[in-house]
Amino acid sequence: MKQYQRSSILVIGGAEDKVHGKEILQSFWHCAGGTSAIIGIIPSASREPTIIGERYFNIFRDMGAKDIRVLDVRDRIHGEDKAYQEYVEECTGIFMTGGDQLRLCGLLADTPLMERIRQRVKLGEVSLAGTSAGAAVMGHHMIAGGSSGESPNRALVDMAMGLGIIPEVIVDQHFHNRNRMARLLSAISSHPERLGIGIDEDTCAVFHHHNEFIEVLGRGTVTIVDAQAMSYTNQGDVTAEAPLALHNLRLHILGHGDRYNIKNHQPIAGVAE
Repeated sequence: MKQYQRSSILVIGGAEDKVHGKEILQSFWHCAGGTSAIIGIIPSASREPTIIGERYFNIFRDMGAKDIRVLDVRDRIHGEDKAYQEYVEECTGIFMTGGDQLRLCGLLADTPLMERIRQRVKLGEVSLAGTSAGAAVMGHHMIAGGSSGESPNRALVDMAMGLGIIPEVIVDQHFHNRNRMARLLSAISSHPERLGIGIDEDTCAVFHHHNEFIEVLGRGTVTIVDAQAMSYTNQGDVTAEAPLALHNLRLHILGHGDRYNIKNHQPIAGVAE
């Protein structure tokens, strides 16, 4: 299994394997230090945080992590909890579970706990992983909800502010599994300066080297929508339900081992195993 750096951010499309090889969760555990890992689990996106927190606790315990704690933030006041903040100072890995991304942001955004996590991630002191809702919150702009549709339109997607951990991206999860291409395109039409990233289930986009590269891990694909050279959209001229025109987009479908250079906007083929 490939070893990633402590500074890696693992953005997971949801429904990652928790039973068999656990490739993605094993990779996070290695990033966090393996048997030396001190892991904080944030189940705040879930409406059943005790159950989901315990599930990941048991997974990382069975892998042999040194210490694990569930940071059970159920109210914004818990984001000021001194014991949680002290634990985060010791953590080598933070894992955000799935659920509702609006709930997660509502509980954590601008709290001392989240601000310190963001600082430590930026400094490369701690690995961060988020799955499903925990992936959606990574960007400055966040897809908060919406539906699948035959063609992109503004009514297809609900946008909100994310946690801004990787500000330059907009993430959509369960991507091909739930037919969300039109939703991501609709989001990008309003924010063409951002990089659209659609991540399939049991698939992970690993950001490393100061977020200059993405590497794909898992059994699905990562879809990159690059609107940097978009020459035209009718986004500002039509009703919310009307189909959107988007000219001159670049689209990349990346498989396991493939990489993408965010700085140069270039895909790089992985080495066949």
